Amino acid sequence: MIVAHQPLPLSLYIHWPFCLAKCPYCDFNSHVRETIPQERFANALRAELEHETTRLIQDAPRQLVSIFFGGGTPSLMQPETVHHLIEDARRLFPSVNDLEITLEANPTSVEADRFRAFAEAGVNRLSLGVQSLDETDLAALGRQHSARQAIAALELGRSIFPRLSFDLIYARPGQTEEKWRAELRQALALAADHLSLYQLTIEPGTKFEAQHRRGNLVLPEDDLAASLYMMTRDEAARFGLRDYEISNYAIPGAESRHNLTYWHYDDYLGIGPGAHSRLTFRGQLHATRRHRAPEPWAERVETHGHGTRDDETLSPDMKAHEALLMGLRLREGINAAHFSRRTGLPLRDCLDPVILEACLEEGYLEQDAQTLRATDEGRLRLEALLGQLVL
Repeated sequence: MIVAHQPLPLSLYIHWPFCLAKCPYCDFNSHVRETIPQERFANALRAELEHETTRLIQDAPRQLVSIFFGGGTPSLMQPETVHHLIEDARRLFPSVNDLEITLEANPTSVEADRFRAFAEAGVNRLSLGVQSLDETDLAALGRQHSARQAIAALELGRSIFPRLSFDLIYARPGQTEEKWRAELRQALALAADHLSLYQLTIEPGTKFEAQHRRGNLVLPEDDLAASLYMMTRDEAARFGLRDYEISNYAIPGAESRHNLTYWHYDDYLGIGPGAHSRLTFRGQLHATRRHRAPEPWAERVETHGHGTRDDETLSPDMKAHEALLMGLRLREGINAAHFSRRTGLPLRDCLDPVILEACLEEGYLEQDAQTLRATDEGRLRLEALLGQLVL
């Protein structure tokens, strides 16, 4: 008797590296070019997807559960490129009936004009990089749109796409609780089913890091930042959006399925400059990374069919470390059985028992036979806790 193998779920990430301008807080792999070589990079992305699919299907059947166009600014792609990549992915992989297809966009008019074409190409979830609804702060953040354009893009996006999310950044220089509450309530009134609300952090190598080092950029004190975080959670709840992950809020059922792949530590394929993957081959989990610079990546694809720079087989300890870092960000926490299947290690063996007991006593963590999760108080301190908790 032949037993059919259950297909492994797979998410696909497609990286478009180009932007109109580099934001001073951003450390993503984004690049500004006077002229974007649309055809060359469209062909290279399609070629890399074809190459990686051939390698994947030789190992085990896969079922596509989500596609995510990220960047950079993927709404600068030609809509026909998005259409071809979606068609390719559907042809190469069987997919779930309700395949989630997300595209990141900015609210500038040049991008908003393409929304309908992206929907016709197959995108069914739009993620807008609004970042602020305050004109002064938009300028300070280096954004290329106004608050008026952001609101217009949100309204347009809601009329075209069945699902819509947008990003805001808080704990900005000079921001008070009163200002953030007013801005957040305005945003929540505009929200559809999902919001990503990120605390501003200083990332190495960014313009903000240089300004912060010189003392020209001062962030709110930790106590105020914590108050802003708690306020954000409470205000979102008033509008029916639950913080299912530290920085992400959704109406139940509208969570980002693609991002849940990362947080659940499941398989995903990343193509494009600098894209990362976590893929299972012959029972081993591989971490792969593409060449980061756009033109050298394209040259490698044109020569070899792919732009892979690193391919590492992860040890059980490395898998456990990554799964803990990702999973404890979720309100639902980490399922012990899934963790063990994915890493090959029992969850309890990957935690410092003394630190774990202290965290449980202080109310920072909760644990039962099936799950380990961070409480609201623990999520406030998660970065510091993880540094001591994870062996």
